[in-house]
Amino acid sequence: MTRDTFSEDAEAAMGAEVVGAVPEAGILGRLIDKVGYVFAIGIVLAALILLLEVFLRYVLNSPTIWAHETTVFLCGVAFVFGGLYCTARNTHIRVVLLYDHFSPRARRIADIVISLVSALASGFFAFAAYHMVERAVITPSGEVRLETTGSAWSPPTPALIKIFILVVLILLVVQFLILAVNYAKRASKD
Repeated sequence: MTRDTFSEDAEAAMGAEVVGAVPEAGILGRLIDKVGYVFAIGIVLAALILLLEVFLRYVLNSPTIWAHETTVFLCGVAFVFGGLYCTARNTHIRVVLLYDHFSPRARRIADIVISLVSALASGFFAFAAYHMVERAVITPSGEVRLETTGSAWSPPTPALIKIFILVVLILLVVQFLILAVNYAKRASKD
């Protein structure tokens, strides 16, 4: 059974592994798939930082002021990127109560509609994220100053993660539009 046949979910249930971005994701999807390794390394790095922090705190009695906020940031950006990554690979969780009973042609139409609605929703979220970034980066007096955590270390991670959310949401809109166009092209060939 190939990716273009009746059910990708059936493949997953039978143990077939989906590797890489779906063809409909285009060049952007392949790029997102490759960049995903950076965020996977970030998760491993976060685990190593926490391991180091436990050692420093409980063995050497010398805790750091940066470990907790760094790991929260690394895991946070990986989590945010995960939505874009799953979209490019078409591996997101879905309720298939009706979808599995559609004919292949009806599935293609549903894929187009779902991609367009998702692009619209992502666009609304990107608009909201823009306002969130504006408040996190620009002070009421008009100065550019990144929002910080307010802790002893006080890194600008809140502002950075908000900027990252905005960028990911914009890319998500573009990715959903690419998917919709490519699903439509594939549907016209069927």
